[in-house]
Amino acid sequence: QVRLEEYGGGLVQVGTSRRLSCAVSGRAVSAYGWGWFRQGPGKERTVVAFISSSGGSTAYTDSVKGRFTISRDSAGNVVYLQMNSLKPEDRAVYYCAQYHTGHWRTADAYRYWGQGTQVTVSS
Repeated sequence: QVRLEEYGGGLVQVGTSRRLSCAVSGRAVSAYGWGWFRQGPGKERTVVAFISSSGGSTAYTDSVKGRFTISRDSAGNVVYLQMNSLKPEDRAVYYCAQYHTGHWRTADAYRYWGQGTQVTVSS
């Protein structure tokens, strides 16, 4: 059984940093690509970042480039999202997901999802 569990969300101040973690069980993180998505209030769920199965390739949506970093720890079987210089518009529920097939930007390309973790950015 595949299970993804996100944690690390919470209330943070504008301009500060936060690291989200996605603990994976039932799959080796080194064998699949992984994505982070977010869904803000009243908005659609959209991709934030992607890391390939090799770990050698990453991609980001434009609004987080240079601020967010996706990575993984194969030993711990965890996927991370390091978020720096947080802005009010980063407020959202953040989800991790296992990539399956298709374009990395689309939610349909992912097979398994976590329940999400809320990030609130306060000014």
